[in-house]
Amino acid sequence: MNLKELAERLKTVSDTPLLDARLLMKYHPERIDDVLQRRLNHEPISKIIGSRGFWKSDFVVNKDVLDPRSDSEKVIEAVLQYYPDQSQPYRILDIGTGSGCLLFSLLDEYQMAKGIGVDCSAKALAVAEQNRHSRSAELVKRDFMNPDWGKDLGQFDIVVSNPPYIPTKDIETLSPDVRNYDPIMALDGGVDGLNAYRALASGVGSLLKPGSYLFLEIGIGQADDVRSLFLNVFRHIDTIRDFGGIERVLVFQKPV
Repeated sequence: MNLKELAERLKTVSDTPLLDARLLMKYHPERIDDVLQRRLNHEPISKIIGSRGFWKSDFVVNKDVLDPRSDSEKVIEAVLQYYPDQSQPYRILDIGTGSGCLLFSLLDEYQMAKGIGVDCSAKALAVAEQNRHSRSAELVKRDFMNPDWGKDLGQFDIVVSNPPYIPTKDIETLSPDVRNYDPIMALDGGVDGLNAYRALASGVGSLLKPGSYLFLEIGIGQADDVRSLFLNVFRHIDTIRDFGGIERVLVFQKPV
């Protein structure tokens, strides 16, 4: 099967059939029939080839971690905007780190910084460990839904999180590429999609140094509700839209 024929077969499941075909032929030239069938079953290209590009690096991914999305790069851009001095030895915390794409991308930008990535999934942390390389990061198994999850972590200059925020009833409406191949625990935010934010709002304040910033990725239409959850502890500083114009990142500051 040549490249053109493969791309033609992929048109039923992909918006980028030629790119998909090139990647499948690059990474699995000896198993084209097998990987074609996997893609026709809506398995994402990233899960088939085992990696996904995010920010400036490629990250190992599998069924145990959420696929990094380009919209999440807005979190990185926001941090760089509010912390322009990249030579400082910041402490960075990534809550629900998954593959580690947010934490490790930030550590690549802030070479003197150190970071901690927490996740409740040992399998996700195993993937993050593959992505850690020589970066100054510690990976810790914690469930931030538990009230005392962060009690011994100290305080941080920068806290980021892309928590699960899809309302439970909406999971079935997601594309099969997402619904069937991303871990549900990384998607399902409870009845209204806000369970993770409620948990974070009750505990993350003690983890930030006074004057420091919290950066949260949010789902469509959640900006007002999430803002209201955090205003008892933080000042809302900014709302950043993604590439589609949707409010995607909320920036909060802990008062001095």
